[in-house]
Amino acid sequence: MRIVQIAPHVGPGTGVGAVAFHLEREWKAAGHDVTRFTLVEARGGWIPTGLTGIAEKGALAARVLWFSTVGTVLARRHLASSPPGTIIVCHNDVLAGDVYVNHGNLVAAMQARGHAWYRLLRNPLHLFTTTRDCLRYRSRVHSAVVNLSSVEDDLLRTTFGSVGSTTWVIPNGVDLDVYRPPSEIERSEVRATLRLQEDDNAVLFVGHEFGRKGLLSLVEALLLLPPHHHLVVVGGDQKALAQLRNDERVARLGDRCHLVGATSPAAYYWASDVLVQPSAYESYGLVVTEALASGLPVISTPVGCAPDVIDPGHNGYLTTGSPHDIARRIQDVELLPAPGCRRAAREAVQSLTWAEVAKAYLTRMASLQTGSTV
Repeated sequence: MRIVQIAPHVGPGTGVGAVAFHLEREWKAAGHDVTRFTLVEARGGWIPTGLTGIAEKGALAARVLWFSTVGTVLARRHLASSPPGTIIVCHNDVLAGDVYVNHGNLVAAMQARGHAWYRLLRNPLHLFTTTRDCLRYRSRVHSAVVNLSSVEDDLLRTTFGSVGSTTWVIPNGVDLDVYRPPSEIERSEVRATLRLQEDDNAVLFVGHEFGRKGLLSLVEALLLLPPHHHLVVVGGDQKALAQLRNDERVARLGDRCHLVGATSPAAYYWASDVLVQPSAYESYGLVVTEALASGLPVISTPVGCAPDVIDPGHNGYLTTGSPHDIARRIQDVELLPAPGCRRAAREAVQSLTWAEVAKAYLTRMASLQTGSTV
């Protein structure tokens, strides 16, 4: 099969570019011809990267606007010369391609946090993105739309009323070699760096957008729990971390709060006893599957992939996201038999290898070539 992937960037790491990278690698390994159309091919390489603050926000807006407009025109010209039978997979911005992968529903994210219209109107880029996505979903720009979870599949129709394309639910993959249960020595070594005692219960939070992801609700939950409960926060830039340190609720936690900063969370899954994700919205929630793959139980609001992979009472719990309910669920996890809970966590995502995910895409895309529906 010939496949062209459209994404501003394709490469390892996190985010949209990493998804395209993993799919490309698996498809190539299976013998398929895979090429890219990125911001470079869309002649947007002049837009700077690696900036900070307001400059980075301006550059981000420029990338979105350029790839959505100029990128759409150039992508359609580029794809017009593709051999018959080529399948085009679009991951972001460009209004072209047979398959569109929905990596996030902006309107749903705004609605989940409240005051949606105010949030949309105060940011012109949000208005542009919403208008573009109305065109994308309410017409047949794409033959099919991939949603990353059953929750997101439902939200797409709730948000836009009707969707002109066929929709498929295909989750993201997780690297089961990188994210794996630790040995006792590995776990002890990482806990020692955090100065955790053997009986301390380490509650992990992973993410950069503290507001949307409900970090302060988790902080308040920790204040309701006995002092052997510690909070480990992985993520956040220097500004966000400084604001967090100045928060009175965080100050009350004292040395029970460990702010690690922006780094790989892999080792901290090993050190922790539970991951808590009280997010208002997630398009998928990769940290949930990473934690489960690492043998770590998860407590999450019913967003993204969480309802699909969390088996309440076996590998974690779903929560309303209120501080009292989060605290109750943390104590519920403490009562679960640890060996069985960690085993159930790993088993829940055992099938979510990138190889299996890539196969699921191929099966669905083959149906487009034959004109059947899968």
